[in-house]
Amino acid sequence: MKSVLVIGMGRFGRHAAHKLYDLGHDVMAVDIKESSINDVISYVTYAQIGDSTDSRFLGKLGVRDFDMCIVAIGDDFQSSLETTSLLKELGARFVVARACRDVHAKFLKRNGADEVVYPEAQLGEWIALRFGTEHILNFFEIDQDTALFEVQVPKAWVGKTLGQLDVRKKYSVNIVGIKGNGKTNIMLTPDTRFTSDTSLLVAGAYKDVQKMFSRR
Repeated sequence: MKSVLVIGMGRFGRHAAHKLYDLGHDVMAVDIKESSINDVISYVTYAQIGDSTDSRFLGKLGVRDFDMCIVAIGDDFQSSLETTSLLKELGARFVVARACRDVHAKFLKRNGADEVVYPEAQLGEWIALRFGTEHILNFFEIDQDTALFEVQVPKAWVGKTLGQLDVRKKYSVNIVGIKGNGKTNIMLTPDTRFTSDTSLLVAGAYKDVQKMFSRR
C-alpha cells in the first residue's frame, strides 16, 4: 500500500484518485474548489481544499511523507508548473505530472517532474492502433519501440504448435501468454497448440507483430 497525493480533481484527477483508492492505497485529494472536493470525498482517504501554488499550504500537507504525488491539473498549465516545482522544492519523493501538450511535457520535466503523462496523446495512440487494424485487441506500451499486444490468433497458426511455428526466429516477437475463457495461460511450451477461440499476448515491435498476419 502506498500513500498518494493527488492534486487537481478534474476528470483525470478524479479517475486516478478513485482507482488508487480502489486498489487499497491511502489517497489525499487536493483541489482549490470546494465543489470538486465534495465530489470525491466519499472515495478518497483524506481531502483538502487549498491552492497548490501556495508553498505554505503544500508544506502543511507534508509532501515528503507521500510515496507519490500526482499533479493532475489540466486546465491551468502555469499552476501545474508551479505546483510541480514546489513539490520538488519541498522534498517530494516522486512527482507525476499531467501534460496537455508536447511543450508542456518538456517544461514539466525541466521543473522537476519525475514522470510526465500525456493522456490525450496516449489515448489517441491507443485508438489508432486498436481500431486501425483488424488484429490488435489491446496493447500496453513498454517503451518507444516495444509493447505488449493482445492479438487474434493468425488464421495460418490455428491447429499448429508454438514449436512448429518458431515464432521468435521468424517474426522477432515473443508469445508470452494465451487468453481464453476468461483466463490467461503464461506457462507455454513448444507443444502449446493455438486455437481460433483464443487470443495471444505478444511482446515486440508493432511492425513485427504486423508481419505475423501478412507473412505465410
